[in-house]
Amino acid sequence: MSDGPFMPKATAVWLVENTTLTFKQIANFCNLHELEVKGIADGDVAKGIKAYNPILAGQLTRDEINLCSENHERPLNLSRKNQEIVVSSERKKSKYTPISKRKDRPDAVLWLVKNFPQLSDGQIAKMVGSTKGTVALIRDRTYWNFSSLSAKDPVILSLCSQLQFEKAVEKADRRVKREKKLKEKEKKLQEKESAAAKDTSEIN
Repeated sequence: MSDGPFMPKATAVWLVENTTLTFKQIANFCNLHELEVKGIADGDVAKGIKAYNPILAGQLTRDEINLCSENHERPLNLSRKNQEIVVSSERKKSKYTPISKRKDRPDAVLWLVKNFPQLSDGQIAKMVGSTKGTVALIRDRTYWNFSSLSAKDPVILSLCSQLQFEKAVEKADRRVKREKKLKEKEKKLQEKESAAAKDTSEIN
């Protein structure tokens, strides 16, 4: 994982819209090309991408942005202080979510299935402390209270850490790539078998 923020383009959109940082500062922080950031500002790049607030996500502080806005030579520094450090012995424990946060779970699930459909039901359930059954219902839009749900970022809701979120997405992306390669391999094999069968029938 790079030292840049999660969802770099969405973060860049937010920084362009809400700060006076230079394109170079934003580009360096988000691991983007400076021309990409200029394109975002001009509306040519990242169309339709929803701005992602790095302050609420714990990746930047308001003080850090202010310091860099006053000194355009100063690079933005990624903040990790709000990320949860998961101790290996704690990974085996069941995830406990305070009662005040439990009502936020379905909203978080909706946000995840909308923005990261590659995440499995099991991954989402584990991340926000829900169940695979609930995730499946929300994904299928058959959840009993679906019309009242409002998609919300689970990191901002403090249902999971940014680090857990990033790791889950990375794992899901790797799985999707593996499945894609497997399908392509199977398709090629089927095409070979079909060609061989056709050649055999023509000989006969």
